[in-house]
Amino acid sequence: MRIDSGIYKGRVLQKNKYEHIRPTTDKVRQALFTKLQFFLPGVKVLDLFCGTGALGIEALSRGASEVVFVDKDARSCQMTRQNLASMKIEAKVIKCDAQVFVEKCKDKFDLILLDPPYKSGLYEKIIPKLWNLLTDEGIIVCEHDKGDTFNYQHFSVFDEKRYGNIMLTYLSKS
Repeated sequence: MRIDSGIYKGRVLQKNKYEHIRPTTDKVRQALFTKLQFFLPGVKVLDLFCGTGALGIEALSRGASEVVFVDKDARSCQMTRQNLASMKIEAKVIKCDAQVFVEKCKDKFDLILLDPPYKSGLYEKIIPKLWNLLTDEGIIVCEHDKGDTFNYQHFSVFDEKRYGNIMLTYLSKS
């Protein structure tokens, strides 16, 4: 897996060696960041359920000012730290349950990347708690299985794209 664009373009990420991590495919990652390319410069990003850190690192490569990486699995956090270190990027990697993190976090984010394990029930638990973490002009990107439907609470769906069995749903406050 490689970074697709920006200052780290072409840099190789560590090969995923863990079964519990389902990295976002290159095709989906490219589509996501092509859509957000003009939104990214200078934004603060939360990569929730970060896995390998690929999404957050791509955001940094394309101009995000800061990314906070969160995952409850120590192996995911270690892979993210190793990928960041290989590119000499300093960023916060927090080993924490996502629900606990969003309940306690006082920061605001312009972009929240939400990619929990499919069919885990975590979307329904996390999405309502993101309102206070998202800036007024912010965006949440949910990656999920094409067959999944969710109650997005008070958020508005402003775009949805399907890539094979994967859906990207884009949410905002307005």
